[in-house]
Amino acid sequence: MKYVFVKSSTDWKMCPEADKPEIALIGRSNVGKSSLINAILESRGAAKISATPGKTQVINHFLVENSWYLVDLPGYGYARVSRSERNKWEKMVRDYLLKRPNLMMLFLLIDSRIPPQQSDLEFASFAGKNGIPLCLVFTKADKQSALKSKATMDNFSSEMLKEWESLPLMILSSATSGLGREQILDVMIPALEAFESGSK
Repeated sequence: MKYVFVKSSTDWKMCPEADKPEIALIGRSNVGKSSLINAILESRGAAKISATPGKTQVINHFLVENSWYLVDLPGYGYARVSRSERNKWEKMVRDYLLKRPNLMMLFLLIDSRIPPQQSDLEFASFAGKNGIPLCLVFTKADKQSALKSKATMDNFSSEMLKEWESLPLMILSSATSGLGREQILDVMIPALEAFESGSK
């Protein structure tokens, strides 16, 4: 997939002109976001992979096929930074999600190996309450059996149904094996096409 890195922004107002549709990815620190971005773009080095959680501290825009943006958002949760710095990231992300007019879909990445985390549930709730088109991607499926991954997804669904009337689409993925990549692209295509028709 042809792409070019465009820019990093510390404020949604600094992002590229909103003349093309955007797909954004977010998740807790160390969820495998960079690896998944590289898998989607079929690149080894588009998003820098770090052993240090919380590495992404800016909004990164990649222009894909000269027609749409893939956006790498800062992770939430653990990061070795001050509370004030985390608050700054959270405001940056919140402003982007609520004010960026060309955001067509948000992929929320969740580690398939761990029980439902409050921070993930809260972020999904935030997106739902604010009408942000959402798809949940459960990562690192290659690290365990399909049965365990399904159990995680079922548990997360059960927690969400305490608040949600209907659930967003959920995809099981592995950046290593490529599992879920085609499903993710299948979700992206109509979201991107909706930009042309002026709908979300």
